[in-house]
Amino acid sequence: MNPLVSIAINNYNYGRFLPEAIDSALNQTYSPIEVIVVDDGSTDNSREVIASYGDKIIPVFKANGGQASAFNAGFAASQGEIICFLDADDTCLPEKVAEIVQALSDRQDLGWCFHPLQQVDDKGKPLSPENPYQGDIKEYDLRAHIRGGKLKDRLDNLPSTSGLSFTRSHLQQILPMPEAKRIGLNDGYLEFTSIALNPGLILDKPLGLYRIHGSNAYVRSKDKRVQARVMLLTGYWMRVKFPFLTKFSHKVFAGGMGMFWRAGGIEPECQEFAQKYLSSATLLEKLEINARALYYGLKL
Repeated sequence: MNPLVSIAINNYNYGRFLPEAIDSALNQTYSPIEVIVVDDGSTDNSREVIASYGDKIIPVFKANGGQASAFNAGFAASQGEIICFLDADDTCLPEKVAEIVQALSDRQDLGWCFHPLQQVDDKGKPLSPENPYQGDIKEYDLRAHIRGGKLKDRLDNLPSTSGLSFTRSHLQQILPMPEAKRIGLNDGYLEFTSIALNPGLILDKPLGLYRIHGSNAYVRSKDKRVQARVMLLTGYWMRVKFPFLTKFSHKVFAGGMGMFWRAGGIEPECQEFAQKYLSSATLLEKLEINARALYYGLKL
């Protein structure tokens, strides 16, 4: 019997893109699936779009709380043995779920499956027509590497939200994740903690479309404070929730500090987290973090 797969769509004011995302989830070649749409307090026409699908989808309406809260709400509403996340401005290809299920098969030890995304413009036109992917399925067990503070060159170019799928038992170790509206965590927290907790797979084929448009400025933003904010908070919460990842969280946190220094200083709303992190570190750790932050700041 095929396992139930949940596709959890997180949406905030993407009513103009949302029908394509929902349709791509509903039109999977695989069955059974459930499509959950989490609306994170949208003020556009998103609610009307969601209502138009009736009982074809499972709607979750909540106050605006950021992406982490949308992940938490989507997972809480899901029943699937496998959960695929999808941003409302992206789409998944029809064969995506079938490929994910086949790759994970009956491997109880695998917790995650990531795949790249084809970048498209706001009209859905490919931005890079060449296809560098080989279609391979590669298994990774990098728990020892990330717990030892290393990951670079082992697994580069991790995808964004729409390229992430997880087993339910695996996500139960990570979610709910800490929530904050202004400076919340994002998909990077899910990826790093997943790699630290279980082995997983990379499907080397684009099984979704990643839309580049004005609203997702994080992708191409020249303002490093956005990325700095995310990295600093990711490092902080990784250390709080998973203390055995301290060596790696030091590097992520230092990267955020370095970006902030280069951008003119740590934002007031992040200073409390920075102070708490450093106050819990030993003198040697503080020296290491500051030296690494200086290096990252000069390197940018």
